[in-house]
Amino acid sequence: MHQQKTNKTVSGKRASAKGVVTSSRVKIKKESMDMGFLVSVMLLLIVGLIMVFSASYPTAYYKTGNGFSVIGKQLLWAVLGVGAMLFTSTFNYNNYKKFIGVILGGCVLLLVAVLVIGNEVNGAKRWLGYGGASFQPSEAAKIGIIIYLAYSMSNIKDKIKQFKYLVRYAVVLGGFMLLLLLEPHFSVCIIIGLTAVIMMLAAGARIRYFALAAAPVAFAGWMIAIFEPYRLKRLTIFWDPFKDRLGAGWQIIQSLYAIGSGGLFGVGFGNSRQKFMYVSEPQNDFIFAIVCEELGLIGALAILALFGFMIYRGIKIAMNAPDTFSCLLVTGIVSLVGVQAVLNIAVVTSSIPTTGIPLPFFSAGGSSLVFLMAAMGMVLNVSKYKRQPKA
Repeated sequence: MHQQKTNKTVSGKRASAKGVVTSSRVKIKKESMDMGFLVSVMLLLIVGLIMVFSASYPTAYYKTGNGFSVIGKQLLWAVLGVGAMLFTSTFNYNNYKKFIGVILGGCVLLLVAVLVIGNEVNGAKRWLGYGGASFQPSEAAKIGIIIYLAYSMSNIKDKIKQFKYLVRYAVVLGGFMLLLLLEPHFSVCIIIGLTAVIMMLAAGARIRYFALAAAPVAFAGWMIAIFEPYRLKRLTIFWDPFKDRLGAGWQIIQSLYAIGSGGLFGVGFGNSRQKFMYVSEPQNDFIFAIVCEELGLIGALAILALFGFMIYRGIKIAMNAPDTFSCLLVTGIVSLVGVQAVLNIAVVTSSIPTTGIPLPFFSAGGSSLVFLMAAMGMVLNVSKYKRQPKA
């Protein structure tokens, strides 16, 4: 194929005037961002905001006298999130490699800071800041760990198949999880652990190592779960929530009532009954129950299909990514969304014990939405660079 004369040299590769970078084997062409991924993200964001408004209105009105108080804040965070996405979609992903030390160190400092000066709510220290300006460092840690793993595994390449490198990553992840458990924030440990495993397998790690580690990891998770009385209570009530229907089983029972009453087509937008002080904080971790009640099975499946399409487009972007770092970066971000969505829905449907896992794009929360949208921008940035066979 005829190429125009190059204007500059980039890392030993040639870059043409049309944004085509060539090497001896492949060419990397800069194009427009993946519109399928962008549209699915924006649709999820818009539908999520609509459902936050519907789910939060009764509780917000009861607590503050203003039914728009929750959605007002969420709209502001959504605007900031879109701004963050626009920035990261234009900020070349390769620049993250230059600041990997700052990113990783910053995440550690934030997780330490929240233990020292963080705001305590319901016995947990997870927020830094004051009032509406507070944020959760754990949300930054999710993205920071993904960037670190993508950077490190892209450097060691095939060495990822050696057991000693997996041990190193286990030590790093263990350090982060220890800080998160001190908050405590057990659910984020689960999310980070599953996302890291997916990234390592995608990088070429041998699956038998994870099979060997499954039993001790499961045992450690069990010990952590039963160490705190409230976690043990969640495990025991999971088997039969109706044993304590007015106590620990209340939330999941009301969630199941909401899902069941939605039927095939739902009771209609805004017509949920369970959001009226039955499902606690219905705009947060259990918002999917309100989705099922108001939109029914058809609406819930449509939203799941939208998540599926977004993840599918993300996988395509990772497969066409120009280098290993960007491929693993996208893999980690898409896995993070998929893991959170699956776990949230599993909790809401009582498929796993209750734990606090937000539904991406839907659950109300400022820092989680902003960091999520920033991560979506990273995927969009990678999508502009496509690896193509050299003719």
